[in-house]
Amino acid sequence: MPGIQNYINHVALVLDASSSMSHLSAKVVEVADQQIAYLARRSKELDQETRVTVYVFADTVECVIYDKDVLRMPSLKELYRVGGMTALLAATLKSQRELALTAQLYGDHSFLTFVLTDGQENASHRCPDAPASDTRELVRAVAEMAAHQEDNWTLAVLVPDQMGKREAMQCGFPRDNIAIWDATSTRGLEEAGQVIRQATENFMVGRTRGIRGSRAVFSTGAEAVNKDTIEAAGLTPVDPSQYRLIPVAREAAIRDRVVECGHAYRTGCAFYQLSKSEKIQARKQIAVLEKKTDRVYTGPQARSLLGLPDAEVRVKPDHNDDFTIFVQSTSVNRKLVPHTRLLLML
Repeated sequence: MPGIQNYINHVALVLDASSSMSHLSAKVVEVADQQIAYLARRSKELDQETRVTVYVFADTVECVIYDKDVLRMPSLKELYRVGGMTALLAATLKSQRELALTAQLYGDHSFLTFVLTDGQENASHRCPDAPASDTRELVRAVAEMAAHQEDNWTLAVLVPDQMGKREAMQCGFPRDNIAIWDATSTRGLEEAGQVIRQATENFMVGRTRGIRGSRAVFSTGAEAVNKDTIEAAGLTPVDPSQYRLIPVAREAAIRDRVVECGHAYRTGCAFYQLSKSEKIQARKQIAVLEKKTDRVYTGPQARSLLGLPDAEVRVKPDHNDDFTIFVQSTSVNRKLVPHTRLLLML
């Protein structure tokens, strides 16, 4: 009789410990410990085995915890010490190459790595853990490694600014596996922790539906939506009798357009089509429209589908041939954009 193929997650945190992180060092430990506690809880709830690896890097790269059962993880308080420069490329290569040595027998194994840095690469060329002493060669090595990872590997990075994002893209990190965080404050690090937690939630829920890896782990827009992610989120179509799609021919206030169509306006009943990047509050509901069928999916899981945390976050419409995003309006004067549609929940 064949054995049950367990879900086994190998989650790695690769943490910048350069001198510039000194003002955030206590918060790094707090956020990392919170992430590990979250992983332990969700692993029990979803019946997934999770093993955690932690690397810290500055002038050198050190693996302080390797593939340890998340239910037996210690605090990072005694393991995270700052001082030195930023061997980001060496840390990325070392973490992925060493994790690739992990046995993947008897189970459905998946690897999820989050690299967190507050600056740009400046030390790998002289780091003993680097396979080359030329920065350009190291960039090529990371890009080649990222391009050839199997579909059960997800490599993500959090960087401090647009320059960091450009460099990460040159290194082969998928565009939607790169997030920008505010490295100047503890609040910024807390928000980065929320982003990591939400990305991990999407990843673990997706695992229950057979999704093994992601090239859009941080996506908070339409690019995150497809039939697989809708199914993974547990969304089912709304009864067509419960909503109406209304064309918007000219700019109009959302209440006025609803009333024009013969309906009473109730706060929260109308959803506007997301047509530009904007901030969406935690209380706002999300709806997803399948273009070919006009099926609508909504509910609390729709926010998770888009990777939205329980906080205000900027969301981009992206380009998606198959799905459109709608956002709940709580304003009577919200201006509707011409040539879009209005979703009215009846």
